[in-house]
Amino acid sequence: MVPLEYLLRFINEDAPFGDVTSKAVIPGGMKARAVIVAKQNGIIAGVEETEALFKHFGVEVRVKKRDGEEVEKGDTIVELEGDAKAVLLVERTALNIMGRMSGIATEVRRLVERVRAVNPKVRVAGTRKSLLKPLDKKAILIGGGEPHRFSLSDAILIKDNHLALVPLEEAIKRAKAFSVYKVIEVEVESIEDAVKAARAGADVVMLDNMTPGEIAKTIEALKREGLRDKVKIEVSGGITPENIAEYARLDIDVISLGYLTHSVKNFDVSLEVIGRA
Repeated sequence: MVPLEYLLRFINEDAPFGDVTSKAVIPGGMKARAVIVAKQNGIIAGVEETEALFKHFGVEVRVKKRDGEEVEKGDTIVELEGDAKAVLLVERTALNIMGRMSGIATEVRRLVERVRAVNPKVRVAGTRKSLLKPLDKKAILIGGGEPHRFSLSDAILIKDNHLALVPLEEAIKRAKAFSVYKVIEVEVESIEDAVKAARAGADVVMLDNMTPGEIAKTIEALKREGLRDKVKIEVSGGITPENIAEYARLDIDVISLGYLTHSVKNFDVSLEVIGRA
């Protein structure tokens, strides 16, 4: 689960001086019963985080749908009972977390299934295009995808801006000397650089913003040089839900999409108070 301390920051941001509406309107000591309901079909995520937040504020939680389960419109995800002010304090933060995570998990699952139908060996991965990484990365995992790097500290990924300063072979040589434990990935945009990166000892070659035809030619060049089996091939850039199957048909290992976290649509969930407890 994402650490509680991280989640509480959202509550503190949403109510820095308390929930003034509930203080003004809700009598002290009043108890309430509520449910969180799915308003669409999909994969639910963020249930653990929702449970932790409500429990922290003394609300009893009965989980009806666990992270990763399929839900249908109208399904009850959790039942809540406790102090009415606490329920209302956590409401929006919990729905924001669950809505975002479920939206990501649902889209990841959809794309994973689309890719596996074409090529079962290809993995679908996210990227670092997110400011809510603990939540987003977990949602990608729940959806069946690969989180990719969590941070700049996880693996060595030599990108175009690094190569604008240091030549490709030298950059890989420096990276290999720096650590024997870190995976070395190199982003390239041409067949020539892909071959250079593989020959220099990169573990992963990322083919960036290439068309399926260009990727196919690059893989053939790697095979001719006896290098294809020495590296993993990741493709990224310009890939959408509409064209992802074209890329999946190729002899590649990973498809990564920033879209999964920077453009995915929130999943619709709602908290409904059903009466006093």
